[in-house]
Amino acid sequence: MASKRPILKAIEWAKLAERVPEGQKPKLASFRAKSDGYLRRVMANPEQAPKIDWAYYKKWVPIPGMVDTFQKQYESLQIPIPADTLTSSIDAQESQVKDAIAKFKSESNARIKSFKEEADRIAALLPYEQMTMEDFAEAHPELALDRTPRPTNKLFVRLLCAEVSYCCS
Repeated sequence: MASKRPILKAIEWAKLAERVPEGQKPKLASFRAKSDGYLRRVMANPEQAPKIDWAYYKKWVPIPGMVDTFQKQYESLQIPIPADTLTSSIDAQESQVKDAIAKFKSESNARIKSFKEEADRIAALLPYEQMTMEDFAEAHPELALDRTPRPTNKLFVRLLCAEVSYCCS
C-alpha cells in the first residue's frame, strides 16, 4: 500500500493579503489558520504507513488463516487518489485573466499618455485670466462662442436681436 503525500504548493500569504479587501481579511485569517492546521496534521504523520509485523500476529492470533486473510486484503487495498481535473481549467482562466490584465494595462498606458499630452498642452497655453476671446476660441474651438453670422446659428440670432433691441430702445 504505497501512498504518496500530496504535493502542496507554497502559498504566498503576504501577496494574497495585499489583494484581499479589508472586509475579507478576517475570512482570510480564518482560512489561513485552517490551512496551517491541516498542513501541520499532514506533516505530523509519516509519509509511509508503518509496516505491520504479520509474523507477530500469526503467532498470537489463535484462529488459523485469519491473519493471512487480513494480510492479503491489506496488501491488495488500493485507495484511489482522485484525478486532478480542475488545475487545467484554473490555469486556462489564469492565462485569460493575465491577457485581460495586459490588454487593460496597455489601454490604460495609452490613456495616461494622451492625458499627459493634453495636460502638457493645457500647461503650455496662456493662462485663462490673460486670454482674450480670440485666444480662447483658438485654444478651444469646440467651446468658443461662434459669432459668425449664419441663419442657422440660433445663439447668434438671439444675441443680434438682443443687441438690436438694446440699441433701438
